Amino acid sequence: MTRIQIPSETFTSPLVNKPLEMYVFLDPLCPTCWDMQPTLRKLQVEYGQYFTVRTVLSTQLNKLNIMCNFPSSNLGNNSYNISQIEHSVFPSIAVKAAEFQGKKAALRFFIKIQEYLFLNTKNVTSFSVLQEIAKEVNLDVDEFTRDFLSNECARSFQSDLSITCEMEVDSFPSIVFFNENIEDEGIKVAGNYPYEIYVQILQEMLYEKPKVQDPPSLEKLFDRFHSLTTNEIASYYNISDQLADRELKKLLLLQKVERLLLPNTTVLWRLK
Repeated sequence: MTRIQIPSETFTSPLVNKPLEMYVFLDPLCPTCWDMQPTLRKLQVEYGQYFTVRTVLSTQLNKLNIMCNFPSSNLGNNSYNISQIEHSVFPSIAVKAAEFQGKKAALRFFIKIQEYLFLNTKNVTSFSVLQEIAKEVNLDVDEFTRDFLSNECARSFQSDLSITCEMEVDSFPSIVFFNENIEDEGIKVAGNYPYEIYVQILQEMLYEKPKVQDPPSLEKLFDRFHSLTTNEIASYYNISDQLADRELKKLLLLQKVERLLLPNTTVLWRLK
């Protein structure tokens, strides 16, 4: 864990009654970022009343060094067929493009990229696959394509890269915690740690023990996160996996969710 000064150019005041702000640095292609998602979701469910989240998308610098071969001004040129181009930075840019259709749309898109990559082993660096994902999460694919090629999208991604450099983040995932006291240093945590570590950091930043809030209904959880495991549901409601499975099967019968069995026998439930 590292203590850092608050960058005045990037810090924005937390919302009313939310004294903390978390900058979460993620690379869509990073397996550890995928593994960390349940931890981030549980923090939001149990302690979301204390913090706002700013997701910052980035990628390893060595991947960006060859991006000059595909400048955005040329990607929109008729001499290029964007659907046939692949690049490791495309998923991050695509999430920024999805964001133009709403924060929830961008979250669904980000989650679906990770599912395609880590569950379906599809090549998400291909723009044609990203267009397929956009269609599956009900984005306007034509608008998504235009936004992906736009200068506004390029500037939005560049802003994330600038924040990454300014906060000296060089590995993913990383989280930087700030509180509302501008004189306090932020805390940077690189890597994926046990859930209790993040709760301890919240307590340190708040100067008091945070209170766990009651979880929302199952349907509201799925509306927010789109896909969850049986174990996550059991953890949120402090019930057994068997009881969680029974409640989830009720939504299955109502055709509100679908059930997927992952390779490691984990059950994933996804909003239909």
